[in-house]
Amino acid sequence: MENTKIAIIGLGYVGLPLAVEFAKLYQVVGFDINAQRVNELRSNLDVTLETTSEELEAVNLNSAEELDKAAVGLWISDDLSDIVDYNFYVVTVPTPVDKNNRPDLTPLYKASETVGAVLGKDNIVVYESTVFPGATEDECRPILEKVSGLIYNKDFYLGYSPERINPGDKEHTVTKILKVTAGSTPEIAKKVDDIYKTIIKAGTHLAPCIKVAEAAKVIENSQRDINIAFVNELSKIFRLMNIDTNDVLEAAGTKWNFLPFRPGLVGGHCIGVDPYYLAHKAMELGYNPEIILSGRRLNDSMGPYVAQESIKLMIKKGIKINGSNILVLGITFKEDCPDIRNSRAIDIIRELESYSVQVDVFDPWASKEEVKHEYGIDLITDEKEINKKYDGLILAVSHKEFLSFDMNKFMNATQVTFDVKSILSKGVADSRL
Repeated sequence: MENTKIAIIGLGYVGLPLAVEFAKLYQVVGFDINAQRVNELRSNLDVTLETTSEELEAVNLNSAEELDKAAVGLWISDDLSDIVDYNFYVVTVPTPVDKNNRPDLTPLYKASETVGAVLGKDNIVVYESTVFPGATEDECRPILEKVSGLIYNKDFYLGYSPERINPGDKEHTVTKILKVTAGSTPEIAKKVDDIYKTIIKAGTHLAPCIKVAEAAKVIENSQRDINIAFVNELSKIFRLMNIDTNDVLEAAGTKWNFLPFRPGLVGGHCIGVDPYYLAHKAMELGYNPEIILSGRRLNDSMGPYVAQESIKLMIKKGIKINGSNILVLGITFKEDCPDIRNSRAIDIIRELESYSVQVDVFDPWASKEEVKHEYGIDLITDEKEINKKYDGLILAVSHKEFLSFDMNKFMNATQVTFDVKSILSKGVADSRL
């Protein structure tokens, strides 16, 4: 779109891939308050692995001045002055929950203050962060108006286009996933949709209003959460019956309309978080969302459940629990991805520690520094660092490296193996979900 200058606020798993794609067609500033992140990206290094060094090098420019002279390209910055005079702002900051599972909109509020400080006449602000329906207009709009002094839908406009990034997925990348769009007026909605259409090869879906687009996003992951909760409950039931859950699901899956969900830990920044946003809004309106919250409770119970079942297996084999050693494979929230946000593998670890078990964690994908900061765990990232024998092993995350991991080399003669993700051949592990 002619004369469109784009500023992306937040350069994480969502914002950076979006900035790189827009920068092929527009002048783009990627803004982030994390100075280390900014310096890494300027050096063409993305520790999230969502973009490659080659992709960054192809669009990165060396200064804001160079970007001003260029027709297209990307300047990475933590300087607010670099996003003045831009006219299309895209907010891609995280929306977590607090320790009580209540929505924490602090990053969204701060990002809105940042944009409000540079907002100009006829600018558009598009939010991609997952929120409850109404948050963009009820929570963010007043901040933009207050900080900028401008009037909504007269001096500036809003859009919403929920992110659909799947961390670690190199097939379903940002341009290959159909994008939902919305705007605060019909004219702005079309403009927002047209701008996204220039980069989204899979196409777009223009929702009738911002609230509909917000609701569509939040139910996508709530639906997955509920379906996974169902098969997690099945795994608990079939375990009591001495039936292999995966055998049952394989047989049931021969029916054409059976949904292929599998049991496991449900963490990450989407499925394990988004349902709480919808539940929060429902309860604000006086409705108790029973299915959504029961699904969350069930899925949140799986980490402790895996630990408890592993302890039971050890007791049956006569292994002394107090002071025993267990190796947990994986701390990221999903396979082949460095993202440790809201990892539910930590629930296994904490439950094991409550039995006075000595737990080591091996994950070649995660960052030692991040894991130490987030969870206080001294992570093993190289197999060569493993220097003891273990009484138990729990395969919590199905990284491809674990398929060739020689478990026997690190296990005592009497030991227990629990395959949470069921990636090992049947019979190799003592148990699996």
